[in-house]
Amino acid sequence: MEKISDKKMSLEDNRENFSSKFGFIVSCVGAALGLGNIWMFSYKLGTYGGAAFLIPYFLFVFLLGTTGLIGEFTLGRTFKSGSMVGISKIFESRNMKFSSIFSAIPVIGLFGIFMFYSIVIGWILKYFALSLTGDINNIDIPTYFDSFAGTTASVPWFLLSVCITLLVVCFGVSKGIEKLNKIIMPLLLLLFIFLTIRSISLPGAMAGVEYLLKPRWEALLSLETWIMALGQAFFTVSLTGCGMVVYGSYTNNKFDIISSAINTAIFDTIAALLAAFMIMPAVFSFGFDPSAGPSLLFITVPSIFKVMPYGNIISIFFFLSIIFAAISSSVSMLEGPVEALLSVTKISRKKASILISTLCFVLALPLATSIDKFNSFTDFITIILSPIGATISAISIFFLFKGNVLSEINKGAKRPLGNWFLQFARFIFVPVTVIVIILGSVYGGIG
Repeated sequence: MEKISDKKMSLEDNRENFSSKFGFIVSCVGAALGLGNIWMFSYKLGTYGGAAFLIPYFLFVFLLGTTGLIGEFTLGRTFKSGSMVGISKIFESRNMKFSSIFSAIPVIGLFGIFMFYSIVIGWILKYFALSLTGDINNIDIPTYFDSFAGTTASVPWFLLSVCITLLVVCFGVSKGIEKLNKIIMPLLLLLFIFLTIRSISLPGAMAGVEYLLKPRWEALLSLETWIMALGQAFFTVSLTGCGMVVYGSYTNNKFDIISSAINTAIFDTIAALLAAFMIMPAVFSFGFDPSAGPSLLFITVPSIFKVMPYGNIISIFFFLSIIFAAISSSVSMLEGPVEALLSVTKISRKKASILISTLCFVLALPLATSIDKFNSFTDFITIILSPIGATISAISIFFLFKGNVLSEINKGAKRPLGNWFLQFARFIFVPVTVIVIILGSVYGGIG
């Protein structure tokens, strides 16, 4: 028994870990702060009641979002592995069938997100290049995006985005993922603050501030407001059943994953709010549509820069900040399937990273050259497969795990959680993950 324990300790010692709590948190925030936060949160905030929308959003993100993060961090840390191994072991401990299939779903879901996300990053890289050269002022912005996205012209930029992410993941956890996020997340915060100040200083920008902050209390009487707040809260912290599980697996028992989950939710929300104030005041200042959605980044905002004083310089900083936000997320999306491959093979991290990245590029080529295929694939992954993966992970750790879940959660915690949390996770959070899948299918996506 002593030898087995020593062997387990040896395996844990050999597994690379985050070097600090700060590095872990900024990496989790980087993973959570995605493009959806930038173009979707501001739209939802304004559309569904302004400041009134923040009431259900804060309620859901700090009750449900943090619960999901705690569960995924715990699953990873307990088994010192990603969801592929952790879920398989839990299923096998209960002699349940199809463990390999269920454990693969979160990984496949995250890999699917990495596929389409890398394509979008390629679009952003192209617009950053246009900003650097000044060509963004010479193109017909409303038609340029349609002539570029979904064509072979976007493929080299898609490849570049994959290569950038690959380079970071090849360096590993502390020297790659953690080091990257320690650098770019503070820079991202500074860029967001700078761009926010510039945005709200524009003539007529206060209409955008009012759009975001003026509470329309009647919106709270609408069921759709609460549904959209739930979707935003659920997806804003990147609950996929894989990415955060892997990050949790790179922590030791001294890490306070409870406070880490809360801090991740707080800083992710702050960044989303900054992004809203960075974009919406400028949108209103120049009379554009605030509900443009994804086209906000590629049509609305570039159109603003074209007529804004010093817009050519501002556009460089803007797209650089979006690149920072996007790459910090894509790194976690690649790390998930890479860790899964490492857990079932003996190949090196570098080879596993190259193999997964190459597979992503080849499989996603049809998506990169067809907007219709891109949209259909994105909807399937984000509405169906990825939420199912999050549900599988939640059920595994909160219901099926035979060990003392609460004890695993509270390791390293300054303020341990009581049994009430486990009851909340089991009978509130887990059913909500199922409801999110159903509502997403009904509404065509809620997050």
